[in-house]
Amino acid sequence: MKKPPPERPNAAKPSRATGKGTTRRAAGPIREPLCQRCKPTRANGQCAPAPLEGQGGLDVRPACYADLYDQAPLGYFILGRDGSIRLANLRGAQLLGMPSGQLKQKRFETFLCEQSRPVFNELLGKVFADPAKKVGELRLKTSEHAVPVVTHLEAIADEKRRECRLAVTDITVRKRAEEALQLSALVCQSINEAMMVADADNRIVAINPAFTRMTGYSEAEAIGQPTSLLKSGRQTPEFYQQMWATLDGSGRWQGEIWNRRKNGEIYVEWLSISTLYDDNGEPLRRVAIFFDLTEQKRNEALIWRQANYDPLTDLPNRNLFHDRLQQRLKSVRREDHALALLFIDLDRFKEVNDTLGHQFGDQLLVEVARRISGCVREADTVARIGGDEFTAILAGLNEASRIEGVAQQIIEQLAKPFLLGTEIVQVSASVGITLYPADATDIDTLLKNADQAMYAAKAQGRNRFSYFTPAMQRAAQERRDLGQDLRGAISADQFVVYYQPIIDLATGHIAKAEALPRWLHPSRGIIEPVDFIPLAEEVGLINEIGDWVFREAARQAKTWQPLSANPIQISVNKSPRQFFECTLKENWIDFLRDIQLPASCLNIDIAETLLLDDRPAVRAGLLRFHEAGIHVTVDDFGASHSSMADLKKFHINCLKIDRSFVWNMEEDPGEQAIVEAIIAMAHKLSIKVIAEGVETVEQRAQLAAAGCDYGQGYLFARPMPAHEMTALLAAA
Repeated sequence: MKKPPPERPNAAKPSRATGKGTTRRAAGPIREPLCQRCKPTRANGQCAPAPLEGQGGLDVRPACYADLYDQAPLGYFILGRDGSIRLANLRGAQLLGMPSGQLKQKRFETFLCEQSRPVFNELLGKVFADPAKKVGELRLKTSEHAVPVVTHLEAIADEKRRECRLAVTDITVRKRAEEALQLSALVCQSINEAMMVADADNRIVAINPAFTRMTGYSEAEAIGQPTSLLKSGRQTPEFYQQMWATLDGSGRWQGEIWNRRKNGEIYVEWLSISTLYDDNGEPLRRVAIFFDLTEQKRNEALIWRQANYDPLTDLPNRNLFHDRLQQRLKSVRREDHALALLFIDLDRFKEVNDTLGHQFGDQLLVEVARRISGCVREADTVARIGGDEFTAILAGLNEASRIEGVAQQIIEQLAKPFLLGTEIVQVSASVGITLYPADATDIDTLLKNADQAMYAAKAQGRNRFSYFTPAMQRAAQERRDLGQDLRGAISADQFVVYYQPIIDLATGHIAKAEALPRWLHPSRGIIEPVDFIPLAEEVGLINEIGDWVFREAARQAKTWQPLSANPIQISVNKSPRQFFECTLKENWIDFLRDIQLPASCLNIDIAETLLLDDRPAVRAGLLRFHEAGIHVTVDDFGASHSSMADLKKFHINCLKIDRSFVWNMEEDPGEQAIVEAIIAMAHKLSIKVIAEGVETVEQRAQLAAAGCDYGQGYLFARPMPAHEMTALLAAA
């Protein structure tokens, strides 16, 4: 049989009360009155069904709703109980990425991401179990990415053909905004920089955990408080006026500012403020981000101090000294004042350092710095520019007497004994003075002039001050010129060796000779070693010159051996700087073997201060000479602080008594006693003694009476060329 048409759920029925035209609506959506478009085709009180274009045979709805339905901004679907699509509007088809005509009977879940399908099926089951509207959030699967959507599921009240309506809203933009907000909140909570948000009245409305860690204020303590909660009082009113002027003008400000933590500690921070505006352009929020600069500033200050201050004495170092001097020069130029620069160098500091050790030497330098600083004004600068060298910048002292007064006070203070632990040490100082603008107007020249003046003070006997003079400048220029000439002197064959005899005081015979180089300068004539040896050390030529002298003396000693029954021994001076050339020592020993000269015919003269050097190279070098048979003599013994134990330890063969003791023997019994004691102790150690500087018969007699072995000086002979020495040996 043909089935009767299904009953319309909303058809009007006669009222039970009257049985006439009164009707009531069944449960379901309320229908609107018929539209003009549908009146001509009405049937049984309803608009006639009209198919919608492009629906491909899907179920249709009244024509009066077609345009509204298809053009709706939301995606609308009718789904069967199995989730198959029975109807979709244009927006819905766009969301699924397929023409609406191809969607019929396709399962909606096939358009969902894998993780959204179980959620959809669960919601679908609930809809058909309970007609109430269900809401869920799903992600559609597209060719590029999953689009987050909110899905609304609603049952249609048809008992025989259950369907559900599905409204789909694209919330991609909203979800991205939410994610961005969540990310911003996460960043705000996790960043190390402190963050504070204030309202238009400058009251705190939000902070992050870093704010609490940095300032000590919790969220409960900070929210609602004015931003001045952190104010330190270190900034001036003008500072804040400029800050707010910048904020009002550009909406932004950044810079360093001092603030106060909850515990009262003041710290420096880098602060950046940005302004958010409302729709009317008025400030709505101020966002402040800041981080603590305290540790960074502390490290920067430490680095700066290490770069500009001497770590031992805490005085400005050479770097800061140059900066201070430059600033002072600018100041005195503007004010038309004078400036004095003092160069202070300790006398015999190395001897203290070598005898007592570097620890005591450092203590001495610290005390020296304190005493010098106590002699100048607060406005003056005292600096340690290296080793035992200090400088003092005295500005505004136009009278020479005041400058000299400061220099003399420094000398007197440094001449007083120093108590270093249990040791009492006494040193002195030589001070060089140069003036701006009288002597020079630039830093380098002033420093050079002061240095030259200091050396002039040392040359005058130490423990005094000396002004720079034009004569010193000329001498310095001559010294530079001489250094240039010295570089080519050996290749130009300008050196010659003179020899001074050393007499056996018991027999009167020539037992030894000291080799003394002379520089035959083409324009200056003969230059003595005292004038060019220090210069050779400065310009780095001492090894080359010393090696030439040794070889020349060895060759000469070889020619003199047949002239004497006892082979004559030649002494060659060796500079401390030259001594540490190990290859040089080996070459000398090899050279003696090559010319077949007994090593005992050569003697090396070393400075007494070398015995105080505790470096292993000293002991190794002296031992190498001893093992090779070369004798070693300590020159100028008694002028420094070495001990008799050092002589034995380093296998010393002979020592020379400093000429200052010999010269004063006749008039000073104390000096004579020192000479006699040196001779007696040396002989106890089987060490021979040479007295240098012998100029009188009385001196010779005193030395002979004391048992001195050898004498050297003008009483016997002056230094002479090799040919004169040869004649002297032949006549002996």
